[in-house]
Amino acid sequence: MASITFGGDQVTLLGNEVKVGDKAPAFTVLANDLSEKALNDYKGVRLISVVPSLDTGVCDAQTRRFNEEASKLDGVTILTISADLPFAQKRWCGNAGLEHAITLSDHRNLSFGEAFGVAIKELRLLARAVFVVDSNDTITYVEYVSEATNHPNYEAALNAAKKAN
Repeated sequence: MASITFGGDQVTLLGNEVKVGDKAPAFTVLANDLSEKALNDYKGVRLISVVPSLDTGVCDAQTRRFNEEASKLDGVTILTISADLPFAQKRWCGNAGLEHAITLSDHRNLSFGEAFGVAIKELRLLARAVFVVDSNDTITYVEYVSEATNHPNYEAALNAAKKAN
């Protein structure tokens, strides 16, 4: 399993660590309208940006950065997943001027978090991570950010999404 810290303290990740070359595991999350969504609801290349909470500075910056870059990536869908409530995600998107961003909530049962090995046991939040899944549902890029309050490697993730396209 990936080993991460949150604010300098070691935390326990639940679920299974995924690796490049693995088939993306199944999961169910909630959209802002409370409808259930799964990976196969989105086609083509998917860049999955995982954040602990949209209401924090690094998560806000990460979500903005990937969504701003999305306009330059034909055929790539950016999915932002957190354990925030769908209502909070919708409010954040409106306040951030990102009404078209796809934010998905794993709050209900941590299905995504456990499937991808990013559910933080002690906090019931998701660890910061980035995954790229190609159109065949194969994982082509994985980054578990070792300190949850740090930024991911944006350039590496965006380059991986371009190559997977």
